[in-house]
Amino acid sequence: MSFKNILVLLLLMAILLACNVAKHFPEGERLYTGATLEIETDSLIKEKKLIKENLESVIAPKPNTKILGAYFGLYYYYQSQKIHPSFIYTWLNKKFGEEPVYQSDVKPYDVENLFLNRLDNRGYFYSSASSEFIEKDDEVSVAYKVKVDSPYRMETFTLDSLPNPISKKIEESVKNTVLKKDIRFDLPLMQIERKRIDVYLKKKGYYNFNERYILFEADTNKYKNKRFDLYLKLKEETPKQAIVPYKISKVNVYPHYNIKTDTTQAEIYEDKNYYQDELFFKLKYLDPFITLSKGQYYNAETSKNTARRLSQIGTYKFVNIQYKEIDSALTDSIGELEANIYLSPLNKRAIQTEFQAVTKSNNFTGPAVAVSFLNRNLFKGGEVLKLSTKFSYESQFTRGSDEPKLSSTQFSISGEVAFPRIIFPIKVGSHFFKYDIPKTRTSLSLDYLNRKGYYDLLSYTALFGYTWNANKFITYDINPISLSYTKPSNISDDFQLILDNNPYLADSFEQEFISGLTFGYTYNGLLETRKTNQIYVNTKFEVAGNLLSLFNKKNEDGTPNKVLGLEYAQFAKLDLDVYFHHKFNEEHVIASRLFGGYGIPYGNSVLLPNIKQYFSGGPYSVRAFRIRSLGPGTYNGTSNDGSYHDQTGNIRLEANVEYRFPIYSFFKGAAFVDAGNIWNSEDNPSLPGGTFSKSFIQELGMGVGVGVRVDVQGFVIRFDLATPFHDPSLPKGERYTFETQESVLNFAIGYPF
Repeated sequence: MSFKNILVLLLLMAILLACNVAKHFPEGERLYTGATLEIETDSLIKEKKLIKENLESVIAPKPNTKILGAYFGLYYYYQSQKIHPSFIYTWLNKKFGEEPVYQSDVKPYDVENLFLNRLDNRGYFYSSASSEFIEKDDEVSVAYKVKVDSPYRMETFTLDSLPNPISKKIEESVKNTVLKKDIRFDLPLMQIERKRIDVYLKKKGYYNFNERYILFEADTNKYKNKRFDLYLKLKEETPKQAIVPYKISKVNVYPHYNIKTDTTQAEIYEDKNYYQDELFFKLKYLDPFITLSKGQYYNAETSKNTARRLSQIGTYKFVNIQYKEIDSALTDSIGELEANIYLSPLNKRAIQTEFQAVTKSNNFTGPAVAVSFLNRNLFKGGEVLKLSTKFSYESQFTRGSDEPKLSSTQFSISGEVAFPRIIFPIKVGSHFFKYDIPKTRTSLSLDYLNRKGYYDLLSYTALFGYTWNANKFITYDINPISLSYTKPSNISDDFQLILDNNPYLADSFEQEFISGLTFGYTYNGLLETRKTNQIYVNTKFEVAGNLLSLFNKKNEDGTPNKVLGLEYAQFAKLDLDVYFHHKFNEEHVIASRLFGGYGIPYGNSVLLPNIKQYFSGGPYSVRAFRIRSLGPGTYNGTSNDGSYHDQTGNIRLEANVEYRFPIYSFFKGAAFVDAGNIWNSEDNPSLPGGTFSKSFIQELGMGVGVGVRVDVQGFVIRFDLATPFHDPSLPKGERYTFETQESVLNFAIGYPF
């Protein structure tokens, strides 16, 4: 008997055993298998489906899980209840077992009452509900039947005898109410309206108001046709402090707070009292982050805004804003508050060390170590200094014993200073940025790469730019100064031969200097976790060389211009990355992605610099192809001779769809389909078949796969196994294939999109 047949036989035996659980039932009991619900409504009611979904949500208890006609969870439970259960059944019961749900556990009358309560809350008064047990052998189900009467609808909505001064503000708030004439009586909607009014009042100074003080009353006495008048009033026990607005009479700020902070001496700046034993944070830099001010009415939104802005400086661990009522100042029309802002800083200096084991899709494997130093308040203005260095070594350990093993050594060092304000020749006031104050970032870095047997590459980069959040979802990133200098050296004879045979590759390496501007826009709708449909959009635009070209005349011989003896690149590049997530619930998600990128060289360049070109394949791209192995177009770069292949292009299109689901605990699963490729807009004889054309759809690399992810509180380790089913590098007619031996195992950190 084959191994496959043995597995099938064992599965059938397990199903038969799990089906035979009735012998464990107590005498007189039947197993509950679920319920059905029949809704009978008036023909005028158009919400029958919604009513049914709402009522089905309260049906209890949930029956035992049945898989392939068998109660596996129930079977494990019964086996674990034996006097001496085996270890395996004890473990299976702990992980997958379910306690039985019997007929005696079902309370139909309680469910009927829940039905009627739900219907009453939504205006379907005088409805009725009934139930019946349906018995069959050792099992039982419940058939519920609900008759839904037509709902009550609102005729008028009136404010009833509200006290001053709060009456005017409530009148203002209800101008935007959703409670309009003919709306169905809906208690949950009234609860939402109470919260909306409460939020509105909290923005108008009513510090002590609470939504619980609002009372809705419905009166049907005037009508005989299921109509009602709705009244809004305040409860009689509403305290005086809740119906008057509060103003802030004093703002106290503690920039370096601890329990020993001396509060006897204050420095007054912009009408605020700052308490710090010694200068920790310069007040002219801290004050713009605080949107609370003396004489301002209390506003919950302003308070949250101040706390958020202070937290984003990067200096503070905790931001705590507390309000103290001035009881002696309370009158019939106004109250006073004292605002206290306590700021507890992070450790000013920190050192971080990371040890990494890197495995890449191109068979490069090796260790890496990174060390970084942080100073979180460098010049006493919230500046963050980060100095980093990294060393890594990678080698293709999986190559054949007779083949040369490719390896690379990389060393990098970088320094970055982030200023929590705008540094610009013309003063830009913080009042232009209501949600967030932009940060100014400056950085310098040096990177050395030794690709053994090919070349050394020394790169310098410099950056100056700004980043800020326009609101909770939108982030802008603009770098008016972006400089990069790359210098290859120690080029081997083998690599020089490759460059001689591929003039396009040679040209891309000769563009040593890049000077340009980058602009980025991000909309992160994934933060709206309660939404069923979420969208994420990231776009980046980069343009280089235009400013330098103004100082150079075009050479008559057609050779590229140079600056300080360096050939500079001139190009424009646009990327658009869009994610769309559809959530069935918190655990089951369809995640999809579309990416489009296009770079166009012009002026001083005939193609994009090597480091700016696109590649395809790998754990964050088309996972059925190894990194940089897909494309361009139909080009076939497959080789096992250790030669160098530069499979890049200036056009990239990709699409991904992934179904994510839970497996057990922090283990998550996925099934996915990827498609994509890269192309060149101009013909490259060294990369035949790589030019973009109208038949690009037929040149997409496609693959399917499954994945396992270890997701521990947002930290994700991902393993994706993918197999190509459309390989554009094969001849026409042979591209659709499904060879499992060509499968690629991807290892990565984080979700792909």
